[in-house]
Amino acid sequence: MTPRKSAIRNIAQRRTARGGRECAKEQITEIFAQNVFNEKVMRERLPGDVFKKLQKTMKLGVPLDPMVADVVANAMKDWAMGKGATHYTHWFQPMTGQMAEKHDSFIARSKTGNIFTEFSGKTLIQGEPDASSFPSGGMRSTFEARGYTAWDPTSPAFIMESGGSKTLCIPTFFVSYTGDILDRKIPLIRSIDALSQQALRILRAFGNKTASRVDTNLGVEQEYFLVDRELFFQRPDLVNCGRTLYGQRPPKGQDLEDHYFGAIPQRVLAFMTDLEQRLLKLGIPAKTRHNEVAPAQFEMAQLYESANIAADHNMLAMEVLRQTAEDHGFVCLLHEKPFAGINGSGKHNNWSMSDSEGHNLLDPGRTPMDNAQFLVFLAAVLRAVHKYGVAIRIGVVCPGNDHRLGANEAPPAILSVFLGAQLNEIVESIISGEKKVSDHGGLIKLGVSMLPPLPKDTSDRNRTSPVAFTGNKFEFRAVGSSQAIAQTNIAINLAVAAALEDIADMLEEKIGNGADVGKAAQEILQKLYREHKPVIFNDDSYNEAWVAEAAKRGLPNLRNSVEALKEMGRGVNLALMKHFDLFSEKEIFARQEILFETYCKTIAIEGVAALRIGRSLILPPALAYQTEIARNIAQIRAADAGIDVSAQSGLLKKAAEDIRGLKEALDTLENSLAEANRMIGGIEARAEFYGTRVVPAMAACRRYADSLEGYVDDETWPLPKYDELLWIY
Repeated sequence: MTPRKSAIRNIAQRRTARGGRECAKEQITEIFAQNVFNEKVMRERLPGDVFKKLQKTMKLGVPLDPMVADVVANAMKDWAMGKGATHYTHWFQPMTGQMAEKHDSFIARSKTGNIFTEFSGKTLIQGEPDASSFPSGGMRSTFEARGYTAWDPTSPAFIMESGGSKTLCIPTFFVSYTGDILDRKIPLIRSIDALSQQALRILRAFGNKTASRVDTNLGVEQEYFLVDRELFFQRPDLVNCGRTLYGQRPPKGQDLEDHYFGAIPQRVLAFMTDLEQRLLKLGIPAKTRHNEVAPAQFEMAQLYESANIAADHNMLAMEVLRQTAEDHGFVCLLHEKPFAGINGSGKHNNWSMSDSEGHNLLDPGRTPMDNAQFLVFLAAVLRAVHKYGVAIRIGVVCPGNDHRLGANEAPPAILSVFLGAQLNEIVESIISGEKKVSDHGGLIKLGVSMLPPLPKDTSDRNRTSPVAFTGNKFEFRAVGSSQAIAQTNIAINLAVAAALEDIADMLEEKIGNGADVGKAAQEILQKLYREHKPVIFNDDSYNEAWVAEAAKRGLPNLRNSVEALKEMGRGVNLALMKHFDLFSEKEIFARQEILFETYCKTIAIEGVAALRIGRSLILPPALAYQTEIARNIAQIRAADAGIDVSAQSGLLKKAAEDIRGLKEALDTLENSLAEANRMIGGIEARAEFYGTRVVPAMAACRRYADSLEGYVDDETWPLPKYDELLWIY
C-alpha cells in the first residue's frame, strides 16, 4: 500500500474511532481574558497611584515614570508566574509578516550562587534582540546587529500556552540602533494618530469641543483551510510553499455550493470549539464560525476592537489557528490560494472611526447636523480611495494575493467604492443640487437643515466590491488571508487622514470667512462628491466591462504585486507616506525593497519546489506508466492474436506528449531560475523577471503534470489528490 493510500485509511479509521479531539467545556464568561494582564488585573494588583499614572500613559500618551515601570513589572511577573509562566518575551512584528519572540527566564543568580526571580521595569520597557537577520531593506548591515524592542503599554501583555509551556508575551515596538522603524506597529499607531488629529478638526468645526481623540476600529474576518496532517506531509509543495503547485481539479469542488454555511464537520467543530476557548483566554473575542465557499475552507470573525489591538490580536489568532490545528491532527493553511480552481482565502477588514465619547463617525445620525457630519466623513473615505487608491492597493500586496484578486472570488485590483442605492441617491442629489424622490420612500432634500435621518442597510451587500459601505463601516475586501493587517490599515488610515486634512482646511477657511458650518459643509460636499464620483461603483465588479469602464474613469488597475510595488516610491504615494512624518524617505524605499525581496524569494522557493516535485515525484510514475503501456502493446503484438491496440497506442502517444511537454517545461523553469540567480540588476528588475518568466514557467509545468494526473495509474501516483485533501478529514 502506498503512503498516500495508507494515510487515507488511517484518517478513515481515526474518524470512525472518534469524531475529534475533546476540548474543555468551560463557561466563556469565566475564561474570557483570563490570560491577559488587562485593566481589570492592573486595577487589582497595582497601587492606586501607579494604576492612574499607567492609565495616563496608556490613554493619553504621557511618558512612563521609571518608578512606575518597576512596580508594574513586578506585578506583571507575580501575576504571570502565579499562572505558571516561567519565561517572558518581547513579542514584536518585524517586516517578515510574522511575529518574533526570544524567550528569557525570570530567574537570576545571586552573589551567593543561589537563584531568584526578577523582572525589572527596565526589562519590561526595553529589550535588545539581534536585528541583523531581520529584513531591513538595506537600512542595517549584517554586522550592525543591535535593535531595540520597546513596550507598547496600549496593547495588553498576555500568557501564551504552547507545548506544555507558559510564556508572558509583552507586545512591543521594534526599531534599529539608529532609530529606523523595523516593524509595522509603530507606523500603524502613527497613522492612527494622524487620522485622529485631522478628524478632531472636523469634529471641532461641527461644534464638538469635548472629544479628545478619534480611533480606528477593526473587525477582522479570517478565512483558512484545514487539511489532515498525514496528507499534508506527503505534499512537499504545501510544506514548503503553503500552496499546491500541482493538482488536477477534483470531480467535486464547490460546484454544488453545499459546503458554504453547511453543517460543520464533527472533527472540525471540535477544533473550532477548542480554538475559540484558547482565543477567549487571550482576550480575543471570536464571534463567528462557519463553513466557507470552498471545501475544507472555514472562517472565524473577531468582534470590533481598537485597530492597534485588533492587529495584534489577528497576528495572535493566526498563530493560535496553526497551533490548535496541529493538536487536532490538522494543518491550517493561511495562504491566499492553496488550491487552484476553487476559491482562495481573504481577510475582510471591517474599518470604522469612533471618537473618545463612543460615537461611530460612520454611523448616520438622527439630526440634520449629525447627517451633515456623517456625509463629510463619508466624503473623506471616497476621497481617500480615489486620490490614494494606489497606496491602499499597495497595502494589500503579497505574492499569494496575485492568485486571488480579480479571479471572480475576490474583488478586482481596481479600487472602487460601493455605497448602496439610497446613499448613492443622496450623493447624486448633492452633486446635482436637485430634490429627488427616493425609491425608499420620502424626499431626499438638500440643505443641511433639511437632510433626513439616513436609514441603515437600505441596500443589498455587494460582495464584488473591494471597498463597500455596510451600514456604519467600510469593508475592505482585498486583504490577503496570510497578511498582517497592520500593512493594510497603515495605508487606509494615512489616506483617510490626508483626505480629512484637505476637508478640514476647506471647512475652516469657509467658517473663518463667516459661513456657518451647515452652509460650508453643503458647498464642500457638492464639490467633493462631484470630484470623486468616478470611484463610486454599485454594480458587479466581476464583470469584464468594468475593467474598460474603470479605465475610462481614470482608475488604476495594478494587476499584480510587481506592478503595484513599482508605484510605492513615486508621486502621490511617496508624498503620502512621507506626510505626517510617518516615514522617512529612506524607510519608504527600504520597505519597498523588502516587499520586492519577499516577492522574489517567494517565487524562487515555489520555482525550486515545482522543479524538484516535477522531476522526482511526477516524472517517475509517468515514465513507468509509459513503459508499462509500451510493454503491454509489445506483448499483444508478439502474441499475434489480432487484438486491436489502437486504444493503448493512443494512451501511449498522449503520455509521450505530456511527458515530453513536462520535461521541456521543467528545463525551461530550471533555466529561468538559474538566469534569475545570475541577474545583477536591481531588485525591481529581478521581481519583474520572476513575475514574467518564472511564474509562467511554473504554470507550464503544472499544465502537463495535471494532465498526467488524470490518467496515470492511481495506485502509483505519489501526491495526495485534491479530492483527498479537500474532502477527507
